[in-house]
Amino acid sequence: MFQKRVDFELFKSEICHRVKREGDIDFIINVLKDEEIAEYFEKKWHLESLYLLAMVDYLCRINNMPLISMFDELRQGKFKEIIYPASVLLYCSITKNEEYKEECLRCAIPEFLRHNIVEAEIRNVC
Repeated sequence: MFQKRVDFELFKSEICHRVKREGDIDFIINVLKDEEIAEYFEKKWHLESLYLLAMVDYLCRINNMPLISMFDELRQGKFKEIIYPASVLLYCSITKNEEYKEECLRCAIPEFLRHNIVEAEIRNVC
């Protein structure tokens, strides 16, 4: 786990690489064993905490596992503004067209979108 706070895009990339490296189930087990979600939340790193929770919830869903009930209260957390990937914001800025954001919202994984985080693909990592 990160000791020093890193850019959120780097954090997301590392989490996706961990999922690929560890596999879905071992990733979930390791996150829970190391209490990473709670640790980020205690540091007030809410973006990282909710992203990690969304990842765990998503992996639980696609692997037909129940949600971890200890996070029920934290699941209510939602950012006021939608958090888009930097690549989406850059594309919209370059093309001067905001419609791409709407397309990304439609394709977003529900567990992430619950917290107003747009994430559509976690498996496309090298």
